[in-house]
Amino acid sequence: MISERSLIELNSDIEGKVYFDSLHKSIYATDASVYRKIPAAVIYPKTTEDIAKIIAFAKENKTSIIPRTAGTSLAGQCVGEGIIVDVSKHFNRILHLDEKERTITVEPGVIRDELNQYLKAFGLFFGPNTSTSNRCMIGGMVGNNSSGTTSIQYGVTRDKVKEIEAVLSDGSTVLFKSLKQDEFSRKLEQQGLEGDIYRTLYGELSATGVREQIEDHFPKSGIHRRNTGYALDSLMEMQPFSQDGQDLNLCSLLAGSEGTLAFTTKIKLQLDLLPPEHSVMVAAHFDSISNCCKAVVPVMKHHLSTCEMMDKVILDCTKNNKTQLPNRFFIQGDPMAILMLELRADSVKELEEKRDALIKTLEESELSYAWPSLYGEDINKAMELRKAGLGLLGNIVGDRKAVACIEDTAVALEDLSPYIDEFSALMERYDQQAVYYAHAGAGELHLRPILNLKKKEDIQLFRKITTEVAGLVKKYKGSLSGEHGDGIVRGEFVEMMIGEENYNILKKIKNVFDPDAIFNRGKITDTAPMDTSLRYEADREEPEIETLMDFSDSEGILRAAEKCNGSGDCRKTEVSAGAMCPSYHATKDEKDTTRARANALREFLTNSDRSNRFDHPELKEVLDLCISCKACGSECPSNVDMATIKAEFLYQYHKSNKAPFRDRFFADNSKWNARASGFRALSNALFTNELTSKLIKKTFGIHPKRRLPAVNKTDFKALVKNVSPSDPAKVKPILFIDEFTRYLDTDIGKDAIELLNGLGYEVEIFYGDSGRSLISKGFLDKAKAIADKNVEALSIKIDENRPLIGIEPSAILSFRDEYLRLCKDKEEANHIAGHSLLIEEFLASEFEKGVISASQFSSSSKTVKIHNHCHQKALSHQKHTFDMLNIPENFKVSIINSGCCGMAGSFGYEKEHYEVSMKIGETRLFPAIRKSSEETVIAANGTSCRHQIEDGTKRKALHPVSILKEALK
Repeated sequence: MISERSLIELNSDIEGKVYFDSLHKSIYATDASVYRKIPAAVIYPKTTEDIAKIIAFAKENKTSIIPRTAGTSLAGQCVGEGIIVDVSKHFNRILHLDEKERTITVEPGVIRDELNQYLKAFGLFFGPNTSTSNRCMIGGMVGNNSSGTTSIQYGVTRDKVKEIEAVLSDGSTVLFKSLKQDEFSRKLEQQGLEGDIYRTLYGELSATGVREQIEDHFPKSGIHRRNTGYALDSLMEMQPFSQDGQDLNLCSLLAGSEGTLAFTTKIKLQLDLLPPEHSVMVAAHFDSISNCCKAVVPVMKHHLSTCEMMDKVILDCTKNNKTQLPNRFFIQGDPMAILMLELRADSVKELEEKRDALIKTLEESELSYAWPSLYGEDINKAMELRKAGLGLLGNIVGDRKAVACIEDTAVALEDLSPYIDEFSALMERYDQQAVYYAHAGAGELHLRPILNLKKKEDIQLFRKITTEVAGLVKKYKGSLSGEHGDGIVRGEFVEMMIGEENYNILKKIKNVFDPDAIFNRGKITDTAPMDTSLRYEADREEPEIETLMDFSDSEGILRAAEKCNGSGDCRKTEVSAGAMCPSYHATKDEKDTTRARANALREFLTNSDRSNRFDHPELKEVLDLCISCKACGSECPSNVDMATIKAEFLYQYHKSNKAPFRDRFFADNSKWNARASGFRALSNALFTNELTSKLIKKTFGIHPKRRLPAVNKTDFKALVKNVSPSDPAKVKPILFIDEFTRYLDTDIGKDAIELLNGLGYEVEIFYGDSGRSLISKGFLDKAKAIADKNVEALSIKIDENRPLIGIEPSAILSFRDEYLRLCKDKEEANHIAGHSLLIEEFLASEFEKGVISASQFSSSSKTVKIHNHCHQKALSHQKHTFDMLNIPENFKVSIINSGCCGMAGSFGYEKEHYEVSMKIGETRLFPAIRKSSEETVIAANGTSCRHQIEDGTKRKALHPVSILKEALK
């Protein structure tokens, strides 16, 4: 047991930060695997000296350290009861590029996709490409010897590692690299731990019979994805163990060692030239898994760049995912499996010749029934569909999940079809519907049984299935781990897979590198049984947690949090597309990811001994920077809607902890704005006067740099004109005058009415508070009353000819989101949700139908850049605003890749959140606006967004409706 005092002393002794509070320990207790181990502490080191001190501390306190980058490992490599050492925050620099040698030196926390974005300008790239490439890091890829979709052309990570700088278990820093024979001889003479390592390896691998022993028991050498144990077979191909081999380089041993031998601080990688410019993907459709596997050998003769497989289970998951649904455009019929076959060439002519030859092979085999060809951006869409597969499996409602245990098996291509046939028969014996997903061209399929690991009988199946599959893989001399590593789930099978003698060599290697078992103890060697330390206690009594909102679609709020499988999509940074997760973009702290919030909720809601399970300050802390942008609800493959969960948490938390005065004030802002609007001259004078505004801000905890919005008042019904539509069948929209439009953005409301009237629409006004602020601050009982009132009032008005259209996205989209969980009349709420539209959605649709036309607008030119509200991105689509603003024929419109603005209602006003709010804006939005010319019109449909843009850039953004209204003839 490590004392708190010693951890406090360590914290003062290093430049980094040590955490040992219950929150940090709970959010690092899991990775993307099925395992859970509460660590003793979590450390973010800043320097190599920090790491050496942490190693010395671990040795002195007889504990272990678990190296970690993005924590997306599937086998349990990143969990442990020792100290988690997370290098993702500070060890993330690109250090040196050698264009001539095509090498690059990086720190372990560099993200794979971001490295390739940097390299693109030099015509180079790092080949290995995992499904987690937008957040996985080079250190983790080295630890797991990652492969991915491109391995059939560019090899695995082990093939690319030239040098590794690492800290050994004695605290010394060494450089592992290729050694000439004389250099190797000097290493054998060297004193100290480094010399001991080389001497032990030479002694063990030079012994009589060892070569034959390794050849007999290790996976077939033709399987390039082989990750079972340490790579002794790779070392045997090098000098001095093979006279014709390459120079000895222990990087091949460290790659795939899962941080069990040394602590990596720098990595030099071999790069490749960018692939040929032209590419096509042939998506071969199959009506059976067997036929799909049989097709792999013949199609691989075509020098494919990619050969990936998705099965029906994965494809069906994408049907209900908001982000992935558009990416299904190429699916024909209802295939049992698809092979995604990519070809590349230097010319279009050569590419088409290759494509025709491939399709001819597919046709002649008579194994598949459709072969659509994809080009350009369509290839990326299809690959995004495949990439999302892993996380989408978390969308299976309930406790039965596709479990990672046998998902990493690799066999030789000639063995793939018979292996799958035997595997399928094995699954049938266990009455299992397996999931077939992955890298068919490399002989590797991610095969997953669907199990409920909360049940003892399924835990027993977990072991039985894994044991039998291990035996089947052994029969075909395959690798139980192709690219995901051994970790906990496969560690106990290493001896079975490679034989006792070889396993003993692994143990000796581990012992010479790490005699005190400091590094990632219990991985690869001396691993605990695979069915221990699971996330959930077997046959536990499920906690009964009542909520005001309806979480029945996830079977309760706890299971809504449990949908997070740890795949870490929320750790992508602002460099990637999308908005998830804005606060993480600003802080780069694991605590501020959707995954951390889900982990904490699962931990405290499950293990709480309090009558109110939500009454934990740790939950308040972990959710504090969740700005309820809702990006996770659509961008997370498991659709973990943390914004909705946070609203429920705050409601429940307030039952035991009175809501702060400021929260109550902001929640009731429409009430206060209504009162202030009655005395708007006085109110606005108080808001703008330097002395009084300063006092108001101090009283309400508002940051002094924020401007207070002016209040207004308008009789919108009096503005509506009696329009006689040219087409009697023309729809008659009901314009929702929400609380923001009614008291703050009245000019936009006026513009909306004028625009609709000018386009010939007969408009009806509906005044209503959406309840948005109440929901955001957790006052769900009040929000429910408002939602029920609105639904009741609108139920007799709304139909397909009388849609409800709204101006403020966060207000109108509440009808399509939270109202479905809040309202007592679910049927009517769903009916109204189906006819509730953003005004941009409505007008874009009317233009597409030909009801309105470009001739109704001016032909003057205008350049417009759009920043859309996060709720629109999550619950609708940015394209609607883009399409609406493109109606005038000479408008040049583009969408800013902006993520979240950072204001998020009251969040950005609150003094303790101001800095994070502005950091979020600075990640993408503010720089993009500053680069825009003064003549460029900035469009933003969110009231918070417009205020944030003005505060952050001094530019005034306009609502798209106002821009379009100005263009009316």
